[in-house]
Amino acid sequence: MRKLLLQLLLAGSMLTANAQIQMTDKVADGGFALVAKEQPATIVVSKSDGPTVLKVAQLWAADVEAVTGCRPKVSTSEKYGGRQLVVMGTVTGHAFIRDLSERGLLDVTPIAGGWEQYIIKVVEHPAKNIDRALVIAGSDRRGVAYGAFELSRLMGVSPWAWWSDVPAAHSDQLFVRGEMVSKRPSVKYRGIFINDEDWGLLPWAAKTFEPGLGDIGPRTYAKVCELLLRLKANMLAPAMHTCTGAFYYHKESKLVADTFGIIITTSHCEPLLLNNAAPTEWDTKRDGEWNYKTNAANIRQKWEQRLGEASRFENIYTLAMRGLHDEGLRGSLPMSERVPLIEQVISDQRQMLERHKQQAARQIPQIFVPYKETMDIYENGLRVPDDVTLVWVDDNYGYMKRVSSPDEQRRSGGAGVYYHLSYMGTPHDYLWLNSTPPVLMYEELMKAYHTGADRYWLLNVGDIKPMELGMQTFFDLAWSVDDYDIRSINRHQSRFLASIFGQQYERDLQWVLDEYYRLCWIRKPEYMGFEWEWSEPERTGLRDTEFSFRNYNEAQRRLADYQAISDRIEAIGRDLADALRAPFFEMMGYQVKASYQMNRKFLMAQLNHEQLAQGRRAEANWAARQMEQAYDSILSLNREFNTMLGGKWRGIMDVPPGICALYQNKPAVTYTEGAGETPADLSIDVRREWVDGCMLLNLTDYQECHARHHQIRLVGGMGYDWQVLQLGDPVREQPCDPTTLQSPRADYALPAIAADSIAVTVYSVPFFPLYQGRSTDIGVSIDHQQPRVYRNEPVEWSPEWKEQVVRNGHSATFRFPIDRHAPNHTLSFVLGDPGMMIQRVIIDWGGRKSGYLY
Repeated sequence: MRKLLLQLLLAGSMLTANAQIQMTDKVADGGFALVAKEQPATIVVSKSDGPTVLKVAQLWAADVEAVTGCRPKVSTSEKYGGRQLVVMGTVTGHAFIRDLSERGLLDVTPIAGGWEQYIIKVVEHPAKNIDRALVIAGSDRRGVAYGAFELSRLMGVSPWAWWSDVPAAHSDQLFVRGEMVSKRPSVKYRGIFINDEDWGLLPWAAKTFEPGLGDIGPRTYAKVCELLLRLKANMLAPAMHTCTGAFYYHKESKLVADTFGIIITTSHCEPLLLNNAAPTEWDTKRDGEWNYKTNAANIRQKWEQRLGEASRFENIYTLAMRGLHDEGLRGSLPMSERVPLIEQVISDQRQMLERHKQQAARQIPQIFVPYKETMDIYENGLRVPDDVTLVWVDDNYGYMKRVSSPDEQRRSGGAGVYYHLSYMGTPHDYLWLNSTPPVLMYEELMKAYHTGADRYWLLNVGDIKPMELGMQTFFDLAWSVDDYDIRSINRHQSRFLASIFGQQYERDLQWVLDEYYRLCWIRKPEYMGFEWEWSEPERTGLRDTEFSFRNYNEAQRRLADYQAISDRIEAIGRDLADALRAPFFEMMGYQVKASYQMNRKFLMAQLNHEQLAQGRRAEANWAARQMEQAYDSILSLNREFNTMLGGKWRGIMDVPPGICALYQNKPAVTYTEGAGETPADLSIDVRREWVDGCMLLNLTDYQECHARHHQIRLVGGMGYDWQVLQLGDPVREQPCDPTTLQSPRADYALPAIAADSIAVTVYSVPFFPLYQGRSTDIGVSIDHQQPRVYRNEPVEWSPEWKEQVVRNGHSATFRFPIDRHAPNHTLSFVLGDPGMMIQRVIIDWGGRKSGYLY
């Protein structure tokens, strides 16, 4: 089994490795003996390269030991000895590497002066008495780290070895041969934001991992920073909620991050590294109001203190300011005063940076994040210096609110992205599970990337667990966008999982992932209580779902589909080796099973109410008992997570309630004493399917495509039915007139319809316009009539926007006259604004019934 595990892990690692580097457990001609006959090679680093390279060498030695049982010695001596040496360092800091370059034995020109690049090469007879050297040379300290950890992946050590307990492969010997040169990363700064840590990471760190400190502190951040390096990330926005000690409050935390070579950035509401949500950083009783108009001197003093403490490290500085924590700007100022005030704030901040860094402002990494109300200030004329990076944001639910316009794409500071896998806010939190499908992530991130957002990508990951798969996809994409397209990205996670758990499971894992993400797309598990948070009173409180047990088998199919993937995950888990069961549960098992039980909890409560209303008291009692069992099953899954592996993750997993959510609670049910229990019939009844007078369009079956130099295509991995029709490329193509059939279009054939008119309901993926001046237009036509224009203009925080957030879709209905005697009809979708996606279409001429998706 241990040998099989090695083969599986090596095979998976090769998926992302340059084919010129080979790692094997077989003796091969010209191979470098990393470990042979229980004798490991010595690792040589230079003191000149500083603590990061030494730290990486020590971690890499531990990786070799995890695989072979033999730990290489790490030496900083300049007296090189041994027949086989691993030489690890930067091209400018390590004398041995410089010597190899000067003698023509190692060509470092491809990475010299580069950013986070590396060369891995086996060099023959690099010096007297040395047979071979395995050289891991980096353009900088992180380049060295990425090269070393790429070899770790090849030898069978997962980036998730510690955070998800993935066991290392085992081999008695390891040999390396070949050469590889890495490319420059696609995105310069790539990192995570630990956020909403109140219910997972904080209780785990405070009670389990750092109980002496009782907080998220340097020990936790050391593990976080190591994970980031292994994922080829370079940036961290630390946890910043009031319940957590501020990052700079624990003095060692910033030293730990720098030792790992991790750059510190901060969220949109932490200007110049100051966390004003932490009382240790800003206390209104002590420091006054967080209001730059009335209290600028105290605010500047805080910024001066922070820069004096932290500016010697690698940082990316957030400019401008918002209110306390995630609030809007204090002072209730009109927009005419907000704009000049924020311009003054930015000017003052840049002067401070220049003074503390002793550099021109244009040389210092700075970001402006137009988040929430700050976007309004920006779009009302705020002048942001040209060298500052504009970090565009999604709407907190995965949809980019806008990207750089053609004029903004010319800015020297470029652009970036702040994207969410987790969020607490209206209309509803999703803090619990990883439910953002890779194709949506790819579509939105690539919109931003291809309009200039290659400078800075920050991912809100909540508590890190259980967001492993989303993080892996995000950072693999950020490292090399050219390795993926909109089709291959949907297979990325199954391939990654198969590289750990076995290639024989890849097809099953892909099926489970597709079904899991599809069901979550339709309605996230956190939203199954059909409540809104921080919203209108009539929308708060748990209520029955809109999934129908009566029509279309809608509720029955949802339960059956969830049970099917839960059963498949259970079967795979039983089939795995013991060492692989915990990581499988952490990465996949918990999420699939828990989401099933959350859906079961609410749908069974609804069934209880419906059966009771029909006088079916025995069936109602059975449904109530099913709800109780589902609720208990979630508690049981949480206990399993928190107690496995000797309690390593105790406190990390809960169903986060946020501030005011209710979905974690039991919904109300009614038991009728003495009525007994009779199982309700939840089988799929074909008589409940489509009836006369209504049809669901098959988007994959278009009759003709009139593209004319535009791209009209089907995209899998998104939408209610997991296929969408995309009209045009959002970045590379120009808008067309959606009101004429002369524009690019897709035509669908409809049958004869015995009616004088039909209603066409179009459900789109709820994108925002690309930037100001663009729209979301689609033309809709029946039988070549004048196209009607479908347009979604989401106004953030409006009831309409909230509705499309929780439904992952926007809909509009058009009525067209038709000839009831015609033998067939044609439905056309006309390209207006490129990139729009249609995810479902319902044609109704009198037979449509109620349902969540109908």
